[in-house]
Amino acid sequence: MARILITSGPTRQYIDPVRYLTNASSGRMGRALAEAAIDRGHEVVIVSGPVDIEYPNAAEVIDVISTEDMLAAALKVFPECNGLIGVAAPSDYRPVKVATSKIAKTGEPLVLHLEETADVVATLGSQKTHQWLVGFALETEDHRLRALAKLEKKHCDLMVSNGAEAMHSLDNSVEVIERAGTVLKAIAGPKEDVARGIFEVIEERLIRGR
Repeated sequence: MARILITSGPTRQYIDPVRYLTNASSGRMGRALAEAAIDRGHEVVIVSGPVDIEYPNAAEVIDVISTEDMLAAALKVFPECNGLIGVAAPSDYRPVKVATSKIAKTGEPLVLHLEETADVVATLGSQKTHQWLVGFALETEDHRLRALAKLEKKHCDLMVSNGAEAMHSLDNSVEVIERAGTVLKAIAGPKEDVARGIFEVIEERLIRGR
C-alpha cells in the first residue's frame, strides 16, 4: 500500500480583501483520482484549494487558499508519502501588492502588477528522495510537446496532458506520457473512468514497479 499526496482544485491570490485571481478548476479530477487510489487500497492525503465538491471520507483533506498555502502544506506532508499526483491548478500569478481595503472604482483603468507564484510540483520534484511524481499539464496548444517539457522541468516520472475543456467539466480527455516521450495511454470519458485509467498506469509503472 502506498501513501499518496494529491494536490487538487484551484487556489486564490487576493487583490484586496474581497477580490482574487483564480481559475475554473473544480477539484473533480482530484476527487476521482483519490477515489481510484482508495479503491485500490492506498492511503490518500489531499491538499485542496477552495472547491464545492466533497472528497472521499477515507481521505485526509488539508484545506488551503493560496498557492503559497498549498506549497507549504504539501512540503509538510510530502516527506511521509510515497508519491505525488499534482492535479491541482494553482494560480500562476499573484499581485505584487495586496490592497488592505477594497479597491474603489474611479472610472479609470486599474493596473495590476503581478509576479509568478512558486511552482508546487516543481518545488516538490526538486526535493524528492524516494518518491515518484505525476504531474498534470493543461494546455491550449502544442499539448504533447509542452507536457513533455513540463515533465522534465518539474522532475516528474509521468505527465498527464489535457486541455482547457477539462476545467469545471464532468469529462476529460488525457494522454499519459513517460519521460522518453512515449504516450503510455490515451483515455477519454467521465473523469471517474479517466482517473481509473490513469491510476492503472501509476500502479503498474510507479507503485508495483518499485
